[in-house]
Amino acid sequence: MWRSVGNLDLPESECLPHKNQVASEGNDMRKLDMNVSCSSCVEEEHKSCKCDSGDKEINMKDDHPTKANSSFTHAVINMIGMLIGLGQLSTPYGLENGGWVSAFLIVGLGIASAYSTHLIGKCLDKNPKLRSYTDIGDQAFGRKGKILAATFIYLEIFMSLVSYTISLHDNLNRAFSGSKLSVSLLGLPKSHLLTLVAVLVALPSLWLRNLSSISFLSTGGILMSMLIFISVAITAVLGVKANHSIPILQIQKIPDISGLYIFGYAGHIVFPNIYKAMKDPAKFTKVAIVSFATVTTLYVALAFMGAKLYGPAVNAQITLSMPPHLLVTKLALWATVLTPMTKYALEFAPFAIQLEHNLPNSLGSRTRRIIRGSVGSILLLLILALALTVPYFHHILGLTGSLVSVTICIIMPCTFYIKIFQGEVQKPFFILNLGLIILAYLLGVVGTVSSSKALIQTMKAATHHV
Repeated sequence: MWRSVGNLDLPESECLPHKNQVASEGNDMRKLDMNVSCSSCVEEEHKSCKCDSGDKEINMKDDHPTKANSSFTHAVINMIGMLIGLGQLSTPYGLENGGWVSAFLIVGLGIASAYSTHLIGKCLDKNPKLRSYTDIGDQAFGRKGKILAATFIYLEIFMSLVSYTISLHDNLNRAFSGSKLSVSLLGLPKSHLLTLVAVLVALPSLWLRNLSSISFLSTGGILMSMLIFISVAITAVLGVKANHSIPILQIQKIPDISGLYIFGYAGHIVFPNIYKAMKDPAKFTKVAIVSFATVTTLYVALAFMGAKLYGPAVNAQITLSMPPHLLVTKLALWATVLTPMTKYALEFAPFAIQLEHNLPNSLGSRTRRIIRGSVGSILLLLILALALTVPYFHHILGLTGSLVSVTICIIMPCTFYIKIFQGEVQKPFFILNLGLIILAYLLGVVGTVSSSKALIQTMKAATHHV
């Protein structure tokens, strides 16, 4: 009855699969078991069980508990796949603008995020009934904690989808920049029309209820990310000189780039799934250490490589800085284009499950599917409109990282841990967690303010040029 997807066990029925975020970012894609209705996935309406919270009876299947058979290696692969993605595209831009000293910020955020992942594992170990990120929030602060966690999760998904769509537009436009394609419809420019077509191609996936049938698409995240990394490296072999000097430190730009860095570590909302799928959850901390060390190494290497190759001209998406005539550039561009198209359905899954849970039980399966698909399609088209209206990738990505990701990655896990283990946390660890919360909060505030100001200024400048 169970099918392994990305080495995490999933029911073959219409359940929300565990997914990998890829360049993704990444996160996805990758994103989550929201546990919006219960600790398991929602299935047919005639199969029922009761949630632990006792809120209401919901439709699901409970006679086949999740099999925890994921090995250490599989868990590492899944966690890396969750982390790596859109965030890596902007690391060269961040390093060039922040200076090479800002590489220590990448490493520091990686260590802090790995530690907070360890805390998530401790919270799950404390109460075996906890199955999701929102469950941990509920355990710590009750219903308010669960609602707050869910709010930030949905906000991150929405803002990430906007970033994905902007990236889709930018890379698709670059992929066709050398073509003689001449199209015109509804007065839309070519780049907008191409993006619209790409989104329409992906739109039918939102109508699928059995997401496990398409979840295999997310397993290519690591391969696509590695393809981008290798492509950048190959450009150095093919003639691009890595002779640009990187500034030591431009501290005034750190708030702008901090959000870009932290976004690359956004994946905590699905880590409980990885923990629960492991044969030996005691190795979860080791999984986090290996995964974050690998991803951090990749980020730092790509940051220095991209900054040295392209210098001040480096784009916020490294793929857009690569020589357009090279084959490896075209491969990198299409890898970046295909990623969002394969992630829309998986990203929308939490919304879809929550929506179906709130629909009256009297509605038939076909009506539910129509409502689910229609709402998803409308939301995706709204996201498309927003992405084309505010096509400023690094501002949106930085704002997402500073406003949302830093909270999900560091602030909430540390806060939940202190609350759940109240009275048991030793003083040094209490001080450590409190310090991380304060530092992350300050970084989030200055980053949000800086990214918001930069976004507003860019929009005003664009309006004046029209």
